[in-house]
Amino acid sequence: MPSAYLLISHGSRDPRPEIAMQQLARLVSEQAQTNLAEIAAIGGVASVARCETLVGTAYLELSPEPLHEQIIKFARNIAPLQKLRLKIVPLFLLPGVHVMEDIPTEVGLASQVLGQDILIELQPYLGCHPGLERLLAKQFASATATARILLAHGSRRPGSRQPVEVMAKNLGAVTAYWSVPPSLETQVQELIIAGYKQIAILPYFLFAGGITDAIAQTTEKLQLQFPEVNLQLAEPLGVSAELAELIWDLIK
Repeated sequence: MPSAYLLISHGSRDPRPEIAMQQLARLVSEQAQTNLAEIAAIGGVASVARCETLVGTAYLELSPEPLHEQIIKFARNIAPLQKLRLKIVPLFLLPGVHVMEDIPTEVGLASQVLGQDILIELQPYLGCHPGLERLLAKQFASATATARILLAHGSRRPGSRQPVEVMAKNLGAVTAYWSVPPSLETQVQELIIAGYKQIAILPYFLFAGGITDAIAQTTEKLQLQFPEVNLQLAEPLGVSAELAELIWDLIK
């Protein structure tokens, strides 16, 4: 049974995340092709079919079609006359409502329509991969700050913030959240009161977009408010071969 992979992100009115998703899908496809070639070499197979068309993208919100319809369309375009194993990969960083409730519901709706010929497998969400901590550590390492803030979106779902808290502790950082307390402003002020003069702020977001722009504006205001402090704002995770490798590791 052939396999296909559908990367799911939140969706945005800003065009940058969608462009980044397309770039990331290409990198995941290349990672898949490399992996299949290695398997073929180990098994003594002369060649392996190319798989670029088997990695697609879809969006939970702000798309003309609901997610389950996007899943159905992708599956039928890939395998109109044959069976297919379709792996759904949530590119979300926190186990909030979207990951734990919304996406499983949409996948269930798609499964009912597609029937038994399309085997849909919902993969773990990206944020649970331990390798993400390594990527964040590299970004923090480039900063010269003596204090660190890991700034995530946040969720009101019970327990959803625990993975970020654990990761922040391992990275020697405090946590802040964009949508729930404690806010970036609060944590910056607390660190300043504690005597820190150099503070690195790392947005725990996949791609640049409207929220990261707003984070930059907030950081600029804080810098004006506290000119004696050096605030160092890092970039979000962004598209990279390392991130594509982590995604493939979730689904291979």
